[in-house]
Amino acid sequence: MSQTLLTAVSRPTATKGQVRRLRAEGKLPAVIYNRHGQSRPILLDSAEFAKAVTGVSESTILKLSIDGKTTEAFIKDRQVNWLRGTLLHVDFFEVEQDRAIRAHVSVHLLGVPVGVREGGILEAPVHEVEVECLPKDLPGKIELDVSNLGANHSIHVRDISLPNVRILNSGDQVVALVKFAKAEAAPAVEEAAPAEGEAAATPAAGAAPGAAPAAPEKKE
Repeated sequence: MSQTLLTAVSRPTATKGQVRRLRAEGKLPAVIYNRHGQSRPILLDSAEFAKAVTGVSESTILKLSIDGKTTEAFIKDRQVNWLRGTLLHVDFFEVEQDRAIRAHVSVHLLGVPVGVREGGILEAPVHEVEVECLPKDLPGKIELDVSNLGANHSIHVRDISLPNVRILNSGDQVVALVKFAKAEAAPAVEEAAPAEGEAAATPAAGAAPGAAPAAPEKKE
């Protein structure tokens, strides 16, 4: 699979007003960081960037041509104006082929579990995991076949095997599980209401349960 190539140029540090003007001209301000913590401000074309990185995740390594010199990097962060739906700023992280990197990789579940076909519900508590590996071994995504997952069974992080990749999440973390929905409680049986005109018999104080009510006292 060929890598996405983005073209950028170096830019001087700019004021907020200058940055706004650059965005109005269709430019995208960005910064590229290296493993030493050093940063370099750059400028890309907004339309080219949006078209090139549609669907690209943090774990996708891109080729970045800056002033004609090519380097490899992945997108570390994006700042978006959610009201307007426009991209404001991008942070890149430069990678070196002989240095291990850390990145978040998305998890995709494939298939319909046996337990779901039997009436269960599939839950996916984890949508991505953090990994550490060399750039050449970084997976674009992790696909897990859950077709054989039965009811009340689960897949944990420790069950994921990736060549030359170390997953940093806890091995006990659940990635996918199938469980049955709790059965609804049966409605409580309502007590029968006394028939119309029928008086409820209430024993007099001190009377034994079930005893007939005392006759009314005659007045002379």
